[in-house]
Amino acid sequence: MKPSVSKRPLHSRPQFLAGDLALDFLNTRVRAGVDFLDLLQTDQDVLAWLEQAGLPASKTARPPEPLSLLHDARFLRDNIRSLVEKRKAGRRGDPSALNEFLRLAKSYPQLHWDRAHSLTIRRVGQRDGHHARLAPIAEAAAALLATADFNLVKRCEAETCVLWFLDQTKSHHRRWCSTTVCGNRHKVAAYRKRLRDHLASRA
Repeated sequence: MKPSVSKRPLHSRPQFLAGDLALDFLNTRVRAGVDFLDLLQTDQDVLAWLEQAGLPASKTARPPEPLSLLHDARFLRDNIRSLVEKRKAGRRGDPSALNEFLRLAKSYPQLHWDRAHSLTIRRVGQRDGHHARLAPIAEAAAALLATADFNLVKRCEAETCVLWFLDQTKSHHRRWCSTTVCGNRHKVAAYRKRLRDHLASRA
């Protein structure tokens, strides 16, 4: 039986642990036990995620039709996930849906100066449509798929975790989405197993 997808709204904030914008976007769908939990439940959730990712929507942008931005965001996320999984498996994917987002997303780079020594380049949409809002994610996904070393694009090794990350450690031996969550759980489980084995050997 396939795990169910929870429709319950979540109060936890998305975690930005992947080291890549496109992978962080994939990680808005997480696993809890046998269920998949979607952190994007409303249009406002999508806008909030874009804000947290450093991609605030234009102040003059029209509010999206109810759930339409959510629908487009989930559609884009599903397509990126399929392409990443196929690229990781060494198989060819169909980039047509991603390319459509890129084609319709009219945007241009702008230099943003936060503080005296903090400079970033942001993509600014030329129109208010969903594709303009989601354009930076589509562009990040295209860059990841075309240029990243996919030996370093990994899924967390925890059995119940589905989060992706880009391994940017010097040794390239990163195994967990988070050492404090999945990594710590693994250490605790390994310790308990060693303790059980030790006690069994003395019985």
